[in-house]
Amino acid sequence: MASKIHSPGSRRRSPVSIFVVIGLCCIFYFLGSWQSGFGKGNNFAKEINKQKTNCNIVPSLNSESHHSLNFESQHKFVEVVGSTKSKYKVFEPCDVRYTDYTPCQEQERAMKFPRDDMIYRERHCPPQEEKLRCLIPAPIGYTTPFPWPKSRDYVYYSNVPFKSLTVEKANQNWVQYEKSGVFKFPGGGTMFPQGADAYIDELASVIPIADGSIRTALDTGCGVASWGAYMLKRKVLAVSFAPRDNHEAQVQFALERGVPAVIGVLGSIKLPYPSRAFDMVQCSRCLIPWTSNDGKYLMEVDRVLRPGGFWVLSGPPINWKTYHLTWKRSKEDLQAEQSTIEELAELLCWEKKYEKGDIAIWRKKVNAMSCRRKSVNYCQSSDSDDVWYKTMETCVTPFPEVKRANQVAGGELKRFPARLFDVPPRVANGDVPGVTPEEYTEDNKLWEKHVKEYKRINRLLGTTRYRNIMDMNAGLGGFAAALESPKLWVMNVVPIIAQNTLGVIYERGLIGIYHDWCEGFSTYPRTYDLIHANGVFKLYRDKCDFEDILLEMDRILRPEGSVIFRDGVEELNAVSKITRGMRWETKMMDHEEGPLVPEKILVAVKTYWVAAANSTATDE
Repeated sequence: MASKIHSPGSRRRSPVSIFVVIGLCCIFYFLGSWQSGFGKGNNFAKEINKQKTNCNIVPSLNSESHHSLNFESQHKFVEVVGSTKSKYKVFEPCDVRYTDYTPCQEQERAMKFPRDDMIYRERHCPPQEEKLRCLIPAPIGYTTPFPWPKSRDYVYYSNVPFKSLTVEKANQNWVQYEKSGVFKFPGGGTMFPQGADAYIDELASVIPIADGSIRTALDTGCGVASWGAYMLKRKVLAVSFAPRDNHEAQVQFALERGVPAVIGVLGSIKLPYPSRAFDMVQCSRCLIPWTSNDGKYLMEVDRVLRPGGFWVLSGPPINWKTYHLTWKRSKEDLQAEQSTIEELAELLCWEKKYEKGDIAIWRKKVNAMSCRRKSVNYCQSSDSDDVWYKTMETCVTPFPEVKRANQVAGGELKRFPARLFDVPPRVANGDVPGVTPEEYTEDNKLWEKHVKEYKRINRLLGTTRYRNIMDMNAGLGGFAAALESPKLWVMNVVPIIAQNTLGVIYERGLIGIYHDWCEGFSTYPRTYDLIHANGVFKLYRDKCDFEDILLEMDRILRPEGSVIFRDGVEELNAVSKITRGMRWETKMMDHEEGPLVPEKILVAVKTYWVAAANSTATDE
């Protein structure tokens, strides 16, 4: 006979049990009313009810909540297939010819602009109607890059399938192709074919690289960024830039190696960095015409060079007596060029510290009091950090005022790593409206808490799994500071419509760049392992299409890379809906303080897929 224990009709509820249930319901009803109407959570409850809440949010305090997302590199091939009918928009793969698409530095559009002052190599973004509305495919055979530090020396050919530099720069030890299907980077350069280490050792005999005084550097015309790669082991963060030109994929190689780099050029517009940003700037046969346009390019270097900072020049015209025949230039021409550079350096208040062999080094004075200048054409702009698409001028950026002869203009910085959390001079001097030293300290504490939560969600954060990291809305740089490690670096982006804090970020010994997220970023596809987007979509609401921002994030994110969004519920619901059609896996999570806080966290992983051999163009 079947047991009656599991039979739904085998038991009747007694009147007493019914009254007990009703009583308990009443008690919990009144407790709930008190909590929502009169308790401490009332304001949060009201706020959250105003939002479009997402019923699929995973509670942050649940330690198992993130396990459905896999942050490990899997390399599971996803077949490129056509879209199917769904409730959300599905973005198709772009044609395979767009594998290395850089929207604002495309060759076809560039050739429509003048070549004077390298204008055609500057940013020229497509109008709204010409923007791609498709997913940039990875090349067939794409593989997760080697982990750092091996990535400094080796790159998979399948990821950057361009061999031209192995031929053009064969005698300079830039890059070599090996039969195993990898590129090897011996560490050479045009002016240091025997290796970057020996070159840097010579610089360090003059420049205090080892003691933490030099932390941020700029490499102009960087090639494959071997100088920046080898400066990293000296605890110096170098931003390298080079144009997208006939030296195919040099910036792409740099980023694939795990070295900070952007597509850029000294041309007609100002560099996208704040004044007094870099402790050191170098040109190693960068071929920038320093004496043209009355020294305009050298004046722009002076703007971004910190008082007391160093400028290194190796290559023409230095050591012209030895190389004039190799360079196919007359002695008189090269001697005149060097004399002009010496005069410009004196005008800029730079003191020559060293010249031997192929290298010359100047140091910028710490303030204007010790300068021996004649008449100087000072820049009239009241804001030397207002640079986005601003025309480069032939004028000298004035030093900030000082009261003592030995005082560092703009403020003295501690040696790294002490300067990472020390109050930056721009904050101490009140140069950032609304940010006091106390608020700066609190911001650091907040980001330590946020990053701790991120690491709980994704235990691989802080390891070599994520080398190249971008913060799309960096604020005071708290996210990057909390993550600081030789295993990774963070490109801190300050949107041009946000408060200008990039100078503070550089004073902390971090690196970054100005950008407008309504446009494409100056990098190649698949160059970042992890992207952090804090308040980006609330900031850009009604400024540009969320789709455009997300498609650009997809372009620069590596296959199986991750994104951490932190934003309002309404914004993240919109983002989540769009990413469903982008081959991303996502999970919404509560704020660290609990479900009543309207700010949420959305974590995403880009799935691995590559271009199909028979793909067709999809431009819209």
